[in-house]
Amino acid sequence: MSNKVSVLVAGSWGTAIASVLADNHLDVVLWSRNEQQVTEINMEHLNHRFLGDVKLSERIRATTSIAEAITDAKAVFVVAPSAAMRDVAAQMRPHLSRDTLLIHATKGFEATTLSRMSTVLAEELPEYDAASIVVLSGPSHAEEVIKQSPTTVVVAAEDSTAAEAAQDLLINNYFRVYTNTDVIGVEVGGALKNIIALGAGLTDGLGYGDNAKAALLTRGLAEISRLGTAMGGSSLTFAGLAGVGDLIVTGTSKHSRNWRAGYLLAQGLPLQSVLQQMGMVVEGIKTTQAAHTLSRKFGVTMPITDELYAVLFEGKTPASAVEDLMGRGKTQEI
Repeated sequence: MSNKVSVLVAGSWGTAIASVLADNHLDVVLWSRNEQQVTEINMEHLNHRFLGDVKLSERIRATTSIAEAITDAKAVFVVAPSAAMRDVAAQMRPHLSRDTLLIHATKGFEATTLSRMSTVLAEELPEYDAASIVVLSGPSHAEEVIKQSPTTVVVAAEDSTAAEAAQDLLINNYFRVYTNTDVIGVEVGGALKNIIALGAGLTDGLGYGDNAKAALLTRGLAEISRLGTAMGGSSLTFAGLAGVGDLIVTGTSKHSRNWRAGYLLAQGLPLQSVLQQMGMVVEGIKTTQAAHTLSRKFGVTMPITDELYAVLFEGKTPASAVEDLMGRGKTQEI
């Protein structure tokens, strides 16, 4: 059997996953549209823009050809931004075998349809068994995974055999992998925690301290669970790695793009300036829009999400948003 696996695309998380696979003695082909990035990976074994001076395994080879990346691969990991997932999937279709294991590791919703990423893949790859599409999620900063820091994640698929196959490819002595069959819960948890991480960055940027952030993360998890269960996820999933685990790491770490974006917004920078300064996709921005709409579709109360939506898209100041959250009417916790 082929020892080849492919990873699309060569951002920070895609490259970190490629590194895990290479450490597991697999031959990894990393796809990028950027010829300069491909040359750097192949000649210098670096992906400097995303991961600095960390040396990559010589088992990782990059290409600009999606056909070259996918053909004869026993597994394909898709780590494209949510906005690009449908386009990347369409490009994959002529080259993807039904026997190839398909895993995605993108945390977000499609902005126009509000679809989860596994749904987008299933729609664009109708010949592929949708129940076998695997989602990889959990508390996992690329900057730490690439340095082999102990990390624990979850892989989920309706077909447990597919999840176990993904687990076998990834697991090693620094990257522990659990399986789950709750695809909806794992995808929703991974997407929605980015919203709360934006809020955590805002509270830190405003200097509100640990009490405020702890409250935000806890009540944020309640919002994630409310919407996630309404959409069909299991409440137990949100108490696990794809829920509270991912929320903690994304809402408290300097590595988190969403936390950094929220922190910059609290300094008074306009949204466009923040995005330009970040230079990378901040999934929580579009996810806030999606969740704002989904909460109304499913009749779920999400006050933190609503206030963040007002800050991001309606010109409300972060301080006013916090004041309105604290001034809400009395209610029970559970």
